[in-house]
Amino acid sequence: MMGGDRYGSPLLIGTVDFVETPDSILAKFDELIADLSSDSARDKRQTREVEFEAKREAERNAEVAAELENELEAESESSRAKPAYKREITPAIETETEGNLEVKPAITRVTPASKSKSKGKSKKAPEDHRESVLAVTGLTKRFGDTTAVDGIDLTVKAGTIFGIVGPNGAGKTTTLSMITGLLRPDSGTVVVHGHDVWANPALAKSFMGVLPDRLRLFDRLTGGQLLYYAGVLRGLPKWAVRERMWQLATALGFDEALGRLVADYSAGMMKKITLAAALIHSPRLLVLDEPFESVDPVSVASIVDILAKYVEAGGTVVLSSHSMDLIQRMCDSVAIIVGGEVLASGTVDEVRGQGSLEEKFIELAGGVTVSGGLEWLHSFSD
Repeated sequence: MMGGDRYGSPLLIGTVDFVETPDSILAKFDELIADLSSDSARDKRQTREVEFEAKREAERNAEVAAELENELEAESESSRAKPAYKREITPAIETETEGNLEVKPAITRVTPASKSKSKGKSKKAPEDHRESVLAVTGLTKRFGDTTAVDGIDLTVKAGTIFGIVGPNGAGKTTTLSMITGLLRPDSGTVVVHGHDVWANPALAKSFMGVLPDRLRLFDRLTGGQLLYYAGVLRGLPKWAVRERMWQLATALGFDEALGRLVADYSAGMMKKITLAAALIHSPRLLVLDEPFESVDPVSVASIVDILAKYVEAGGTVVLSSHSMDLIQRMCDSVAIIVGGEVLASGTVDEVRGQGSLEEKFIELAGGVTVSGGLEWLHSFSD
């Protein structure tokens, strides 16, 4: 017998042939469409049920959260309405009135606990848990019988600007030269980002950018060649050196002079390109000796802005300057060095006290008042 499956394929059943007709095929097709429609309707119904349950669950959670919030608010208002109290008991006092001895009962005085604390105690300042990028301990340097630096200790935290101020000959440049590894100390240690500058100089110096005092430059190179050399020397790829070179020159205002020989630069331009060479490899620590000397006010403002953004990103700056106002405005901490010793160190507010940083500096440096001996200046040779 020949039959067929539900899709019309002939099947052999015994010896009888069954042939599908167009009507039977259409009927089966209609049946298949009905089955599919039924499945689709069932799926849509199940989806609506799941969405409905999810919505109900979200509404229940919102109601529970609102009830909890109301309870917490009520408890908070209750606690504010009923402040904590403590009891202060005054012992019984014997008094004599008109010859009779009278005993007054003990008095229980109830006062808010917040008012019972002693006044005048300031809160302890929060500890600074930032990483120490520079640690100087017992740094000493002598030149013959002269002690230029006498046992200096300094600690500089990450993400700060640390200023060093002092009169001429106080030992600032000598200290910075030893910190950067340009001058070997007689005693003491300098640790930069966990590495001793003199025990492991190559690694320690890789974390630093340096603008030293009276640096000798390769002045027969152009400005662009000098910055390219500084970047490649620090291990930067050539494309990065070219990109950073132009960005730094533009920010510091000497991009038009990159093609000129460094020998033709002014003192201020020399300072700018040296600062750019110190910044080009984006070091963790910048050590700058008098970075604003001979620099015009507009460029000073640009440098201050660059350093502020550098510190915001986590960099650290140690600089020396004779501009007390600038140090006071831009530095987080400061050290006053006189005679090779640190006479005051801490945050700017701690060091200056009630006055200005300049007044504190003059006080510690022993400012001299000229009282006489220059009377000849009051008359003129003509």
